[in-house]
Amino acid sequence: MKIAVSGKGGVGKSTVAAALAILLTKEGKRVLAVDADADANLASALGATDSELKTIIPISRQIALIEERTGAKVKQYGQLFNLNPDVSDIAEKYASLINGVSLLEIGAIEKGGSGCACPESILLRAIITDLILYKDDILIMDMEAGIEHLGRATARGVDLMLIVVEPGQRSLDSARRIIEMSHDIGLKKTGLVANKVTDNMDEELLFSAFPETDYLGIIPFSEEIRLGDRTGVSVLDNLCSDICSKFESVLSGIEKYIRSNL
Repeated sequence: MKIAVSGKGGVGKSTVAAALAILLTKEGKRVLAVDADADANLASALGATDSELKTIIPISRQIALIEERTGAKVKQYGQLFNLNPDVSDIAEKYASLINGVSLLEIGAIEKGGSGCACPESILLRAIITDLILYKDDILIMDMEAGIEHLGRATARGVDLMLIVVEPGQRSLDSARRIIEMSHDIGLKKTGLVANKVTDNMDEELLFSAFPETDYLGIIPFSEEIRLGDRTGVSVLDNLCSDICSKFESVLSGIEKYIRSNL
C-alpha cells in the first residue's frame, strides 16, 4: 500500500499521515513514513522526542550524500552528474525509528526558475521512485501542498492520493488543484478526508464541493489533538476513543477504496 497525503498547509495532513502510520504499525505492519514537505512536521506528529528530533537531518541537506551518489558538487552549475543514482539503501540506512514507525525525512525539491535539474532534486526524485516502485513496505508520504515529488513514472505505483481538506475556501481551492495535477500525470485514484469538521454545515460545504470524489472519512475538530500537538506527544496519544475511532474509520475507508480500485 502506497499512499501520498497532500493538502493545503495547516489542514492537518501530517496529523492524518502520522495517525495512519501509527495505526498500521499497531497492526504489526512494516510502515515507512516519508516526510516530503519543506515544513517538516511528521516526526513531531509521530511523537518524536526533542533528542530524536535533533538527530533527524533531511536528505536534501545531506550534502556529502548527495555529492557521493550523483557525482556532482551541490550549488555548482554546468556539471555532468549521474541521473540515475543508486538509492536502494537510503531508506534502510537513513530512516529513524519513531514509536515503531520508520521515518525518512526527504525535504523539499528545489524549484529553480530555469527548470533545470540539480543534484539534490535528482537524488530526491530517485529516492521517491525507489520507495514507490521497488520497496515492499507500506508507504505513507506526507507531501507538500501539491505533487512536486511525483511524476508520470511514479504515479502508477501510488495506490491513493489522499487529500486532506478543512471547511474553508482556500483549502477547497488547493484540493481542486491537487486533484487536477494528479490527473494530469495519470494518478486518478484520489480520495478526500474531511478534517476539523464542527457541524453539519461544514459537512455540507465539503461534500458539495467535490461530488465526484470519494470522501474516505471525517475527523471532527478536536481540542485534544491541538493540545497533544502543544505537548509534543503523538497524534493518537491521550485521545478519547471516539476520536481514535474516526482515524480508524479513515484507515478502513482507505483500505476498502484501494481494494475496490485494484
